[in-house]
Amino acid sequence: MKANVGGIDRILRITLGSALIVWAAALGGPAWAWIGIVPLLTGVTKFCPIYPIFGIRTCSSDKS
Repeated sequence: MKANVGGIDRILRITLGSALIVWAAALGGPAWAWIGIVPLLTGVTKFCPIYPIFGIRTCSSDKS
């Protein structure tokens, strides 16, 4: 798995994912807010499985 998420994209994913999880868990948000796990994991792992399908890459480095 090569990294394909980088920089601002990664920060936004981690921030949005964390916010959704906190909303769902601590603030009694709707059940769909647990979808925040997906952007959080893709931000932490620096890999989005959808990006290769569309040929997108926001990471400039070739490191995994």
